[in-house]
Amino acid sequence: MATMLKAVLLDFNGVVINDEAIHEELIDEIVLSENLRPLSLAEHHQFCLGKSDRVCLRQIFEHRSRGITEDYLNRLIQRKAQLYRAKLANLETLPIYEGVRGFLEQIQLRQLPIALVTGAIRSEVINILEQSDLLSFFTTIVAGDDIQTSKPDPDGYLLAVEKLNQALPALALTGANCLAVEDTLVGMQAAKAAGIPVVGIAHTYPYHFMQRHANWAIDDFSQLDLDRVTVVFARRQQASRI
Repeated sequence: MATMLKAVLLDFNGVVINDEAIHEELIDEIVLSENLRPLSLAEHHQFCLGKSDRVCLRQIFEHRSRGITEDYLNRLIQRKAQLYRAKLANLETLPIYEGVRGFLEQIQLRQLPIALVTGAIRSEVINILEQSDLLSFFTTIVAGDDIQTSKPDPDGYLLAVEKLNQALPALALTGANCLAVEDTLVGMQAAKAAGIPVVGIAHTYPYHFMQRHANWAIDDFSQLDLDRVTVVFARRQQASRI
């Protein structure tokens, strides 16, 4: 099967929107309200960074040796979602990363479908994309509501490929035909586990870290040369024929 670039899949938090610090603040607020010891920076990275709220909160409670029912967990997730919406509502402008729109327009010009693969709640994602006038760029969205697992498990990426194939059957898409853009280690691991080459964007971790773990590393969207990426995919196709 020919290996060529057919679709681009993006993470949301830390890739499209610069809100990791907001999530960290709100998790701390939830933890303190539950009379639990605050998280260290290392614990935030271990339990939360790149993961869904469901997995993040469950792991925190387990690490603090405190049980939590699914119903109570759902209520905490909804509470955090309300706090998140209120936090964004108080901002003058949404913290969308510079260059996101231009990058999405480049992909659109190449007539490549775009998917979003995130652990965030769908309602949050849709609301932000609508407010920033970015929703129309995405063919499909896989949100935290759609899967029970979280990155680094590849389920979100595998579901995105499946949904793109359902929407556009002529693509005959596989992971090898996709390009993922991620900002966290667990996100890169999830993409690779789904067989998807990944660009590591240094929004959350430094550039040298992304170099070690991604197929390509960039500081920001302006450095992602889709022409060059397309050439690399074409070379892989030629190599597979030798």
